[in-house]
Amino acid sequence: MPHQLERIARRAALGMARTGATSGNGSGDIFLAFSTDNRRTSVNPDVAHVEMLSNNRISALFSATVQATEEAIINGLVAAETMTGADDRTIEAIPHDRLRELLVKYGRARTP
Repeated sequence: MPHQLERIARRAALGMARTGATSGNGSGDIFLAFSTDNRRTSVNPDVAHVEMLSNNRISALFSATVQATEEAIINGLVAAETMTGADDRTIEAIPHDRLRELLVKYGRARTP
């Protein structure tokens, strides 16, 4: 299972790429994947029984990882509010009306 989780975590970069991110030098991208299953049921602490998805059935999880990563990034950008930080630096929120206009213009959304 650790090798499968590593493969799933690597797919997050594809979700980032779908948003236009290029992961440049110093970007600090870190991807984690973990499982909460496989509770210890063995009475012998030296023996572990592990259930995992067959490798030939994992593609759906790869696709879901890409889609979920892309969606999380877009949601974060759209939900962000204007904020002022260190040195009085202000970052403006994305104007939703202009965003919709551009999405429609470039065929990424339907006209309301």
